[in-house]
Amino acid sequence: MGGVFVSGERMGYDAVRIDELEGREAVRKRPGMWVGSTGERGLHEMVLQVVGWSVNRALAGAGESSVDVTLTHDSGVRVVGNGPDGPFATDANTGGRGLEALLTRRSADERDGRHLAHVSHGGDTGLFVANALSSRLTAEEQRGETCRVQEYARGVAATLPAATESLAATKTIIAFWPDTEIFETTRCSFAMLAERFRQVAFLNRGLGISLTDERPAGGARAVSFRFPDGVRDFVAALDAETGAVLHPDIIGFEREDSRMAGTMEVAMLWSGSGQEQIRSFANSRATRQGGTHVDGFRDGVRAAVTAYARERGLLAADDDPSADRITKGLTAVVSVKLDRPEYLGATHELLGNTDVRGCVRQAVREHLGNWLEEQSEHATQVVDPILRNTHQD
Repeated sequence: MGGVFVSGERMGYDAVRIDELEGREAVRKRPGMWVGSTGERGLHEMVLQVVGWSVNRALAGAGESSVDVTLTHDSGVRVVGNGPDGPFATDANTGGRGLEALLTRRSADERDGRHLAHVSHGGDTGLFVANALSSRLTAEEQRGETCRVQEYARGVAATLPAATESLAATKTIIAFWPDTEIFETTRCSFAMLAERFRQVAFLNRGLGISLTDERPAGGARAVSFRFPDGVRDFVAALDAETGAVLHPDIIGFEREDSRMAGTMEVAMLWSGSGQEQIRSFANSRATRQGGTHVDGFRDGVRAAVTAYARERGLLAADDDPSADRITKGLTAVVSVKLDRPEYLGATHELLGNTDVRGCVRQAVREHLGNWLEEQSEHATQVVDPILRNTHQD
């Protein structure tokens, strides 16, 4: 399905001209529809779309998942990821989608019911968009002793798939050079990409992701990330920035819930900073405006703390502390991965899935409630300041 351009030069429905653009020309004619802009922001979006596809491929594999990104000296980007065996060409007999289809057809979809990591806003069209907006792209699949390579120019195959020798590795390599006819700049920001990749590694436990920059005259620079404890490590890193530890325990859990068709991963820690810091994500993409997962988290925290305090006679029946008071000083990460995330607003920064709120609320109440019961000394450190603040109000 192509993009739609509407021009209303004269008033009236019958005067509206609808110009349907198909295939790669739709992307090249309206690049802002696909990557947001033709400036640095759009350039980074295109890179993240390719990296996002590689991350999902790597996470789908059975072994240790890794993605390695290189900014080459000639303004190219090389993305290397491991993942399960897959065909290069589409199999007409089985209907299996190959790499060629993902590079040349916008309708190609790798979802298959999995909770994808949305590293970018591009969804499942990342390879197609990157191919169309690159002056040159090379795709390489290494599977055992077989290696298939094909080159493209501005989205069109420039060579037939060629077989070459392989090092018996299992990896997919996408190298592309953003088109200077499209983008105002083809120079990526190492710092911006490094910070985004660090975040993606936090949100996908065990994923290894690296970034190498070959462009500096003084020699290459590189960073790499892998966090075996996922969002627990994320909370520890955020709390270290506050420098005000209240207790050492990070409360965290992961749960799959069919009612919301997805999984949740939550970690939290009360610090002595007095500042609330809740970071939320849906399919590895930041939801800066929050949404139903954050509402459910706050509901669950309030319910667990209130129930604990009342059971011990620390809170009168008519006292009902607000969620803002209870989460004061709380550092938390709330991450959900959904089969079909629904967002409110054009920026995709507010999650709207209605089932998520109740599921997250129930899980947070149970896990935090159990922690309060089992860790009485630390529970006192958490609850006492909350009750003091409530009484002062």
